[in-house]
Amino acid sequence: MSSKNELRSKVFKALGHPSRILMVDALLQGERCVCELRDIVGADMSTVSKHLSVLKEAGIVQDDKRGTSVYYSLRMECVRGFLGCVDRFHTKQAEERIMALGGEPTIPSM
Repeated sequence: MSSKNELRSKVFKALGHPSRILMVDALLQGERCVCELRDIVGADMSTVSKHLSVLKEAGIVQDDKRGTSVYYSLRMECVRGFLGCVDRFHTKQAEERIMALGGEPTIPSM
């Protein structure tokens, strides 16, 4: 496998957990303290730190240590467009299913 494909795979694997997607979604809104991400995910600090480590290793997020606090932000901005694309695809797919059943789409377009 090429190095390019290995790097791509690492990004997709990093995004392959619901808690990590939840953290990335929060970071799409802006920088967050690790304690905020812990509260959003609802997991213990050790688990959140492991998830953030995976995201950081893949280059998706970056951290900034300020005193005793650590703040995370989105580093790989293209993730925003990718997740938006996935959301639009699933909305369209749901609308198509409703139409195939003879109904009217009720899900607003994104």
